[in-house]
Amino acid sequence: MKKSSKATFFVVFALIVFLAVTSFFGISTTYGDTKTVYVKGANDIRWGIDIRGGVDVTFTPPAGFDATDAQMLAAESVIKQRLVTQNITDYEVYTDTTKDRIVVRFPWKDEAASKNPEKAIKELGDTALLTFREGNNQDSSGKPTGVTKDNIVIEGKDVKAASAVTNTQTSEPEVQLELTSEGAKKFGEATTRLIGQPISIWMDDTMISDPVVKSAITGGIASISGSTAKPFTTQEATDLANKINGGALPFKLVTENYSSIAATLGVAAKDSMLLALLIAYILVCVFMICYYKVPGLIASIALLGQFAGFIIAVSGYLPFIPSFTLTLPGIAGIILSIGMGVDANVITSERVKEELRAGKTIEGAIDLGYERGFTAIFDGNVTVIIVAIILMGSFGPSSSFWAKLLTPFMFMFGAATTGAIYSFGYTLLIGVIFNFLMGVTASRLMLRSISKFKGLRKPWMYGGAK
Repeated sequence: MKKSSKATFFVVFALIVFLAVTSFFGISTTYGDTKTVYVKGANDIRWGIDIRGGVDVTFTPPAGFDATDAQMLAAESVIKQRLVTQNITDYEVYTDTTKDRIVVRFPWKDEAASKNPEKAIKELGDTALLTFREGNNQDSSGKPTGVTKDNIVIEGKDVKAASAVTNTQTSEPEVQLELTSEGAKKFGEATTRLIGQPISIWMDDTMISDPVVKSAITGGIASISGSTAKPFTTQEATDLANKINGGALPFKLVTENYSSIAATLGVAAKDSMLLALLIAYILVCVFMICYYKVPGLIASIALLGQFAGFIIAVSGYLPFIPSFTLTLPGIAGIILSIGMGVDANVITSERVKEELRAGKTIEGAIDLGYERGFTAIFDGNVTVIIVAIILMGSFGPSSSFWAKLLTPFMFMFGAATTGAIYSFGYTLLIGVIFNFLMGVTASRLMLRSISKFKGLRKPWMYGGAK
């Protein structure tokens, strides 16, 4: 490993402090009554229903539509996937097949949203019926007309999954569709006859895209790309894929009624939890510093970086990672990961002590301590990564990267969308990633650098004999 300079400690320490401060408090400006948020912080975390409360909404089929039990359960499955796809992992979905009702409960996105249940319901996405239609004819109000109105190629139920991918030849974003066997048959017939013509995609009577057929598509896998003049952006491809997945309903959902849900525990429970977390962090830091001296101090700083990493991963701090609902299972994943982070630092600190007592120099003991402790840390973390991937793939959206990764093994695990388990797997995976970044990499850089300061070059400060 390349030798660290004295400045390395200050650079890494400053980066961790910056991430901690900005992730906890965010970055925003207030002018009058207008608040502009540039970077989201801990206050933007989406807490579960028990902490913040939420909305209760009942969906039904359109008037006069008698849905079968299978159709009701299919609609329930789509709603669950929509919720988890948008990182809303704390939810309750109840389906009454006798009365054709689907009751959905989910938490508010933020304090402002709690004043507008209708806006919160819209966050679930369009509860409309997805159709692929021949041509792109519209009347003056934008509704399908003529051949487009009368000729439906396939519906949402004919689409297994849609995902945003990058075309390997053009390097441009596009949407890939996987069709059912019946959908592939109907789509193959239509694309064979409509080469050079558009097949438009509609949410009820609103057209969301009208790609042109370039060739017959008979294999059940289709791709939708932007035009030559205006190719898709990554966000546009992702949004279209989400809309197609969200519209894979056997019938249109109608909002029958909605109401607000009061929090069962409330913000006071959250504040108590955060206070307990702060006390636990201080006690761990005191123990680590008293027992391991300088390595314990570095471990405490790295642990702060891990806390910042968790907030970054769930608050929407990064623009491409939306706010994640923090549930009790998710908090359990954080606690378990923090324990693993402390364990990693204990392993390396003990190794450093052993090398010093074997007569190694401080630099040699640090390098050998991390090298020999890494195997145990790596083995333990890799097994947790495997478990986290299985949980996210088996209990997350079927269109997610993790579900596709597990496709060859899905017959072993089964597939079901369960937000609480998905949340646990997510925080567990994030914890392992930041364990390697902070507990292994950052702590090694800082310890190697700080050991160069004259006043800190005494072996007993690293666990050696006085």
